[in-house]
Amino acid sequence: MSTVTTAESSIEHPARTVWALAWPAVALNSLQSINSLLDSYFVQHLAQANLTAISAATSIIFLFFSLTFALGTASTAFVSRFFGAGDRLGFVTANQKCLGMALTGGIVVAALSIPGSFLISPILLPPNDSTSAPLMLTYLGIFSLGLPAIFIIQVLAGSLRGIGDTRSPMVISGLQICIHICLNTVLINGPRHFKSGFVLPGLNWGLAGAATAMVGSAWVAAIIYMFWAGETPLGSCLKCSWPGLDWTKRILRIAVPAATMSIVRVTSLMAFTAILARVPNGQAAVGALRPAFSIESLAFMPGFGLSIAAAALVGQSLGMNRPDRAEKLAWTAAHHAAIVGFIASAILFIFAHQVAGILMPDQPIVAHHVEQFLKFICLTEVLFGYGMVLVGAMQGAGDTVRPLWMTLFCMWGLRVPLAWILAMVFSLGSNGCWISMSVSQAVQGIAAIWMFKRGHWKTQKV
Repeated sequence: MSTVTTAESSIEHPARTVWALAWPAVALNSLQSINSLLDSYFVQHLAQANLTAISAATSIIFLFFSLTFALGTASTAFVSRFFGAGDRLGFVTANQKCLGMALTGGIVVAALSIPGSFLISPILLPPNDSTSAPLMLTYLGIFSLGLPAIFIIQVLAGSLRGIGDTRSPMVISGLQICIHICLNTVLINGPRHFKSGFVLPGLNWGLAGAATAMVGSAWVAAIIYMFWAGETPLGSCLKCSWPGLDWTKRILRIAVPAATMSIVRVTSLMAFTAILARVPNGQAAVGALRPAFSIESLAFMPGFGLSIAAAALVGQSLGMNRPDRAEKLAWTAAHHAAIVGFIASAILFIFAHQVAGILMPDQPIVAHHVEQFLKFICLTEVLFGYGMVLVGAMQGAGDTVRPLWMTLFCMWGLRVPLAWILAMVFSLGSNGCWISMSVSQAVQGIAAIWMFKRGHWKTQKV
């Protein structure tokens, strides 16, 4: 199930080595993109306030997922390093310690999420939008019940990738997505009648149904992950415990910078959303965020899968004391992400109007904002691909501090102030926001290339 390719074959066939590990992650992330698109499609049948509410909640949801990804980054870094060194006791222990922290962290974040959402929601929604606020809070309140499960999923998926097994996360999370789609179909909208006489049942729960679908599918997947991982070299996952002081320090040394980087991204997205909410027709502009991100993900999700592969391969290679192998495989993954991103973004750029119209047939004003977003963001998707993979490679080596400073500058030093200047000072409205996002995305990609070439990640200790 899990494999480590020999150094010799990796040098001879770097693309084959990368894709052997990457294709299941790419397939999974493509399924997640489709799932997100269907989510937006189901919700757009409701009143526009629902779409605004779930789009405004997107930055908070990103924050939750970012915290889970931070622990997943730590589990991949530890497990891949021990696995590459052939230390079975090391990677089994690392997985159990990360899992214990994930369960505790999920409960704590879930408890803090509801009061936090009450404080943040007025900032993210257009002024005097009384209809979207209660919808947003209902969605986030239900969603928080699934956070412990999501933490467990990310850590076990990260550990499995660390031992070279990207197929199991693809299968289990793929099943989770299928369950999520089925539940969305039944829970969000009311019954639908077809000309053939067939009636598709529906409970018409609206956004509450969307959140319930997410929570239900997450818990099913978490339980499957726990039992399935026990059949792999990771061993039993039912023995997870609090990691203790020593392991807590080790995990946090990697997870905290990664989590802080994610918090920087998410808080900058919140500020970005707040600016967007105050442009002309702000409700529709904010409502466009979630479907726009869902469509854009078709271009960058393959790169995200390659980033996951790069993180695991770099960690394994450094565990073998082969930084040359790590560097070659990371660059291979980055180049391939750029190629795939270029092809996908070119298609989206050309057919932006048609794609937005298909996804948002009942929301033409929102669809127009989605179209404009795609035309600007697709111009820098290639550099975004390089940035995503090379940052993932550095994180796989345990180097999470330098990417943090890069993200801080690009998000808060560039994206947010530029969005304000273009949207408000130069009166470009939502287009000013889209331009700032595209520019900062390009700068981040260039900075990641420069940082990776400097090579500080090669000497990182975990």
